[in-house]
Parts: sequence; structure tokens; C-alpha cells
Amino acid sequence: MASEITLYLSSEIGHLVLEFQPTVQKISSLSINKRVPAKLCQTNSNINLDHQKTKRVLQQLIDYFSSAVSLKTIPVALAGTVFQKSVWKELRKIPLGETRTYGEIAKKLNSSPRAVGNACRKNPVPIIVPCHRVVSANGIGGFAGKIKGRQINIKRWLLNHEGVRL
Repeated sequence: MASEITLYLSSEIGHLVLEFQPTVQKISSLSINKRVPAKLCQTNSNINLDHQKTKRVLQQLIDYFSSAVSLKTIPVALAGTVFQKSVWKELRKIPLGETRTYGEIAKKLNSSPRAVGNACRKNPVPIIVPCHRVVSANGIGGFAGKIKGRQINIKRWLLNHEGVRL
């Protein structure tokens, strides 16, 4: 099996590390790190990757951070349970600049808000699958399993960037 290719992108919220599956030409993971070399694009493999597709993905992310454009067309390869995938599918339906509560999504999926929150926490491609657009009934909720600190500051920045005021 071919190995994944790692792409790096420096952003306003930290350094994004993207894992790209060359066999299916999709992003499988995105993490937000404080300390990663600030490189626009670096590959860790000699695999013949469709550079047009990776350039397009990176450009979409650059465009998102400069003017909050939709990332719905970025192809993703999501590994998770059937339930997690159903939550992530609902998250991709939330329009830019809008939010939904954990309870609203839970009701659509005939589930519980806590289960939706757990699926959000396991989201392998935050920002692209916009778990930051899911908030609690009483406020901002959590992000990446945290309810305060750097993670919440990232969520708040993403929501503000998209025009959401909480």
C-alpha cells in the first residue's frame, strides 16, 4: 500500500498538517499544530501525486484563510464508524457563516447531543468537515475535546472569520 503524503500549510490558527492519500487523491487527516516547519507544501514521498489536485486543495485552504470561502469541494477520505460518518456528513451541510447545535444535529440523526459531540471530537479533518460550526445550546461548546484554552480560541477565531458572532 502506498504511503500517505504530508502537506504543511502555515495559517492564522497554527500550522496545518494534512495527510493526503495519493491512491484516492483525498485528504484523510488535518491537524492544527503550534510547532511545525512553516512550509507551504512538502511531500514525504516520491509517489507520483496529481500535483494539480494538491495545489487546488492548498489554494482552497489559502483562500479560506484569506476570505472565508467554502471548503465543501475538498475531497476527503473519512475513516470512522457509520455513526461518525453520518455526523460528519451533516456537518458538511452546515453553510459557511452558520452554526447548528449538538441537539439539532442529534435530532436529525435520532441520537443524543453527547454522541454528536463525541463524533465531532473524532473528526479527522476539522475545518474541512466544519465541526467548529457546531455549538452548544448555551454557548460555544467544545473543540477537539476541549472547552477552554487554545482549542476554544481556534474555534472562536474560525467562527469569527466566517462571520459568526456568539
